Amino acid sequence: MLGLLLRILPFWVREPLLIAVGSVFGVRIMYLAVTEHDRVAAGIGAVFLVFTAIRVFVVIQALRARRRPSPAASADGAATDAVPQPQPQPQPSHGPQLGHQPQLQLGPQFHAPPQAGAAPRPRPATPEKEHNAWGQAFAAVAVFGAIAAVLWLSPRFMPSEDTKPKPESCSEETHEALPKAYKSTPKPMTGEELCNALYGPDLAKLLGTPGETATAVSSSNNTALLTGGKVAQPEAEVKFDTYTVNVSSTYNSMSTEQYVKLMKFGNEQNIRTLKVLGRPAVLASDYTMKFEIDLGGGSSGGPVEQGPLARTLSVALDRKDRGGFCDITVWSTSGALPNDSVLIDIAEHVLPKIPERPAR
Repeated sequence: MLGLLLRILPFWVREPLLIAVGSVFGVRIMYLAVTEHDRVAAGIGAVFLVFTAIRVFVVIQALRARRRPSPAASADGAATDAVPQPQPQPQPSHGPQLGHQPQLQLGPQFHAPPQAGAAPRPRPATPEKEHNAWGQAFAAVAVFGAIAAVLWLSPRFMPSEDTKPKPESCSEETHEALPKAYKSTPKPMTGEELCNALYGPDLAKLLGTPGETATAVSSSNNTALLTGGKVAQPEAEVKFDTYTVNVSSTYNSMSTEQYVKLMKFGNEQNIRTLKVLGRPAVLASDYTMKFEIDLGGGSSGGPVEQGPLARTLSVALDRKDRGGFCDITVWSTSGALPNDSVLIDIAEHVLPKIPERPAR
């Protein structure tokens, strides 16, 4: 369809249109190739620019040809301007005369009458009125400019679907009833509130990956294991391409000192006690668990395996360490861990948003 349209258009409309299209696309593609360092785009842009240069050369040659006079017209004009001039005719004498020289008489030259049936000389035809080449070129460029302006401005005035991924949200689609443990616990955090305390634009910067956006955000209103559902333990998790951050609050009566003693009996590694915002805290490392879920109707998804190493910072819920703690855990699928200062920064970002444990 495009080829047929280009063949139908006159020369002085088609060529400026091709030049305008080739130059716009060529410059645009070359700009994108330079900014994004794309060699393929650079090659395509070069093809557009070479094509445009060829069309410009063709138009220049056509303009020069229009300015030169036609050789056939010049020869025809010279032939019509030529008029036969009378030639001198010698007159014969009747005999030699002494003292006289032969004289030449000038007279008009007579021509034989034209023969019957001879066609008269054809006169040059009246030249047809030529189209204004510059007007056609200007009209073609104006039409293309109007089309380009419409295409350029239409996204601003017409609604279009946003292809960019939307940021994750902590809001839950279904609000389930809280377990009874949350009603008996004074000022407990819910999973959504804990997620809002953790997730924000500063979290990626605190992790040392400011250019990343969260790929998944989740929260839950759980209860602690082996407590019969009597201890509230809300949880929130934010996943990035590099790291995953998990925060949970356990509203039990265990102090941080008792929790450190319990860690020493477990498999935690690199245990280090410290204080964060004046509260007792402890750092420890442990391996996560990796398991698969079979969604094909099987009875199990496979055995539980050891996952990557995780680093956890546990901080008391109040300065007097009356019981309960907040766990901040960071890990990555590659096994790399951030510095301990990153976990401390995250804790200082989250803890002020969690109410301290009131006196009992």
